[in-house]
Amino acid sequence: MAGRFVRASKYRHVFGKSTRKEFCYDNLHISRNAWDTNLIKANPEYLAVNWESSGGGAFAVIPLNERGKLPDQIPLFRGHTAAVLDTDWNPFNDRIIASASDDAKVFIWQVPQGFSLYSDAEEVPHVSPVAKLTGHSRKVGHVLFNPAAENILASASGDLAIKLWDISTGQAHITLKHPDIVQSLSWSANGSMLVTTSRDKKLRVWDVRQQTPVHEHPGHEGAKNSRAVWMGEHNRIATTGFTRTSERQIGLWEPGRKDPIGGLTSLDSISGVCMPFWDDGSNCLYLAGKGDGNIRYFEYENDKFEFLSEYKSGDPQRGIAFLPRRGVNVHENEVMRAFKTVSDSYIEPISFTVPRRAETFQSDIFPPAVGSKPGVSAKEWFDGKTALPPKIDLESIYDGNAPVELPADFKPSTPAIGSAPAPAPAPAPAARRAPEPAPIAPRSPPVVADQKASMSAAANRFQDEDESDDDDAETSSFEEVTRPAPRAAAPIRSKPTSPVVTAPAAQPKPSSPLKSPQPIAPAVSRAAPPAVSTPPSTSVEESLAQIKTLLEQQVKIIGVQSEKINAQSEIIKQLTTEVETLKKKVGPISQDQSERIRQLELDLESARS
Repeated sequence: MAGRFVRASKYRHVFGKSTRKEFCYDNLHISRNAWDTNLIKANPEYLAVNWESSGGGAFAVIPLNERGKLPDQIPLFRGHTAAVLDTDWNPFNDRIIASASDDAKVFIWQVPQGFSLYSDAEEVPHVSPVAKLTGHSRKVGHVLFNPAAENILASASGDLAIKLWDISTGQAHITLKHPDIVQSLSWSANGSMLVTTSRDKKLRVWDVRQQTPVHEHPGHEGAKNSRAVWMGEHNRIATTGFTRTSERQIGLWEPGRKDPIGGLTSLDSISGVCMPFWDDGSNCLYLAGKGDGNIRYFEYENDKFEFLSEYKSGDPQRGIAFLPRRGVNVHENEVMRAFKTVSDSYIEPISFTVPRRAETFQSDIFPPAVGSKPGVSAKEWFDGKTALPPKIDLESIYDGNAPVELPADFKPSTPAIGSAPAPAPAPAPAARRAPEPAPIAPRSPPVVADQKASMSAAANRFQDEDESDDDDAETSSFEEVTRPAPRAAAPIRSKPTSPVVTAPAAQPKPSSPLKSPQPIAPAVSRAAPPAVSTPPSTSVEESLAQIKTLLEQQVKIIGVQSEKINAQSEIIKQLTTEVETLKKKVGPISQDQSERIRQLELDLESARS
């Protein structure tokens, strides 16, 4: 029974839409380095790609509006002496990007104003870093900006440490020591906590300014890499990893709790690492597998992940990036956009869309999103202040205006479109129930109304039919006289109605043939004239007599119908027996016999119907 009900969700029909290759970013040389990273990062203006280059590490920055086949020679961001392993965009400045390299350095870059891949210059100019952060002794595998504080950058290195930098000064004020190499890291929404997974198979949650883990418990047991992502403003963490038998898993954690909520859930047996991405606006978790072309997405509700759907593709991806919510196309009801690498030669955008035909802004699927202004400065953050960044109203972007800034704790006051129909049924039943007693009072005689406690449901039904015929004869003066007569006698003659209580047992089929209403009209017309001079008790007895007569007629009709049904049942049995006999006696049958059997089967089906 429970399987018949479908869980209500605004995002239940979200589907991923691929892009034709002529509108992809083609002719790329994506890095083939084996380090476990996402390879690409995106913001509403640019796409960063780890580049396969010689003579030192480099990465490319591609403006999102420059699609198609790119030039053979494009300006690269060069400066590292070894391969670039990871990059990350500043969430509050779309032109600032940080890079991590195998040369143990972290560089800060600024995209030039009016940057483009197409240039008329004979020699393509390359971009140099604006700041170099040195302090790690081994390769730096991950960099991640703080989502709430300005200019705060976390870098994870092979020297088993995470450093927190103020990129405006180039100083690392905090260092978080780990017992093993860090495999992934993710900030909480207010930037005060950091979750990490490492090669020792433990999940750690750090209060970074205290430089101590507040949560340190075993995570996924598999030997392959695990990932963790903080679920936005929820106090929850989603992880992906492997079992000891190399099955991919997903887990939901609460900081401070030893075991995952609901246990670890197995996904499949594919060997590629699952890359998790969280969308705080829709409360959806996207899982993209390395080495396969599928992207699963789940909705977080009631402390569990509800599977929504899966984008399937035959083109496997090694790297993937998701666009911040402030960059989606609200006119197309796009709730998320991904960029996946294909064959290490081009990047394909994938648009996740809610299928709706409305031509107005859909506020229920586009709540306010994090804007481009920080919640606190770097100095305030290091001094211990914590705040969420302000949000922007996506409806202002839909209207083509400048983004309207909203407080960080802003909640939409208007009911969501998707949930608007929910309160609507509340007044509807009231409106239907209220008129029900109203028509009963004028149409049914007071006798029946006063005898509800003792009269059966069948008697009431027949009485209503009687009265409906009386309404057709309202023009008669005798009908007007008969109505007040039963009013006075109603409380007196309550006992004679007790035998009628057994009436429902004799009325299994309330629907009667067209003949049943015919005796009602003459019975009423004959009873109406004497009602002028008959005492009230006599009129009640006549009504009861009519009811008994009608019940007897119904019993007779039911008996006739039962006989017909029994006769049809016998015919069906005979036909069935004949068909089975023919099938047993006849071996290879001729066409005539086949037609005869088919005709008998058709007769059998018509008899059953």
